[in-house]
Amino acid sequence: MDTQAQHSERDRSSEPDAGSGEGSRFSRTRARLASALSWRRVLAGAVLATVALLLFSSYVVQPFLVPSGSMEPTLQVGDRVLVNKLAYRFGAEPQRGDVVVFDGTGSFVREDLDANPLAGLVRGAAASLGLAEPADTDFVKRVVGVGGDRVVCCDKQGRLAVNGTVVDEPYLYPGDTASRAPFDIVVSAGALWMMGDHRSRSSDSRDRLGSPGGGMVPVERVTGRVDWLGWPPARVGPLTGTGAFGDVRAPGAAHG
Repeated sequence: MDTQAQHSERDRSSEPDAGSGEGSRFSRTRARLASALSWRRVLAGAVLATVALLLFSSYVVQPFLVPSGSMEPTLQVGDRVLVNKLAYRFGAEPQRGDVVVFDGTGSFVREDLDANPLAGLVRGAAASLGLAEPADTDFVKRVVGVGGDRVVCCDKQGRLAVNGTVVDEPYLYPGDTASRAPFDIVVSAGALWMMGDHRSRSSDSRDRLGSPGGGMVPVERVTGRVDWLGWPPARVGPLTGTGAFGDVRAPGAAHG
């Protein structure tokens, strides 16, 4: 009897488990759910990382793709620079010689009331991450004059003068003079006079002398100061400053 019972038990244990099909289906369902949850976590992480980058670029450092050769040789076409948005956030103001990114709306370009706000938002987000060219209203130039400065060009050597002091500009594109077109202007209070380093190829404040505002860019339109080069790898590093304006006197002291 015991032997038969043992055989019977062994026979029953060797039969397929009636619940094995349901277990297999449960395992597959659980695996699919785990995979879906995993992808959701990855997607959520990507979204959070993008939001963090957008916030960082909105308030701290913003990548900026250089779209033209107007700032050669300092900046090349395709360079990606990092704009320090805190440089003028706590009372400091742009100084002569600073390379800055600014919104030229109302000074360099007219305000486009017909622009598509959604397309502008998408483009702005991509540009703020350095993934697309900046908006047509964004420019990168060098500050040559600040509020109250008298900027005159040019002397017999093709140099400009600020508040009566002749300025040698070592950053100019080889072969360029300070300007081919003469000008004599006084920068409005709270505004800046902007010029590119490749003067013969730069469309800047000189080209807006006859426009409302006379080519002056309001200080509040400045996005930030270009402090670093982030691309290409061979040029990565801090942007070299200039001492070209070190001897320029304050506007009120121009003539002693």
